[in-house]
Amino acid sequence: MLKRDLTPLEARVLAVLVEKESTVPDSYPLSANALTAGCNQKTARDPVMDVSEAEVLATVEELKALHLVTTVSGSRVVRYEHNFARGMGVPGAAMALLTQLMLRGPQTAAELRQNTERLHRFADVSSVEGFLEELSEREQPFAIKLPRAPGAREARWAHLLCGPVASVQQAAAAAQPRDEEVALLRAEVAALRSLVNRIAAELGITP
Repeated sequence: MLKRDLTPLEARVLAVLVEKESTVPDSYPLSANALTAGCNQKTARDPVMDVSEAEVLATVEELKALHLVTTVSGSRVVRYEHNFARGMGVPGAAMALLTQLMLRGPQTAAELRQNTERLHRFADVSSVEGFLEELSEREQPFAIKLPRAPGAREARWAHLLCGPVASVQQAAAAAQPRDEEVALLRAEVAALRSLVNRIAAELGITP
């Protein structure tokens, strides 16, 4: 059970640790320098961040207090590892999905299946959706299905580890055109077209 909402940087630090455990196992656990580089990575990140090592280390201390990150001893360089699955009480498949949502922002189930391939291989999109539904139905929900954006074929999912995403929902809902608004716009376009044709006819111009 998460004791409080994470900050965006806490979510980024935690997600980077999970990601790098699978993508660069030889370098894991991560040093402060490697962890900072992962947070500031320009690819596969949304939003892109520019944080200092000092900010990352301060964030690590906050995550340690939440029992989500631990320090690895016995090395000349202090290294850090995550305790995501146990600290959050989620299975590895769900951890992979939340990690990608924290790293890349809202995504469709199909995008998540592709982006989590190096962390966890899902059999199909329906299995991804199954885990997302479970995350959304928890007593403390960790994910939410956003309203489908205009023109989009699929709805996107977002994580709730940094708190509600009501603003995202409202923006998506507000962007949905209403039937009456569409009808009004079409009527205005038709009227303008008629006016242009009339003026063109008076001037002897073929529109």
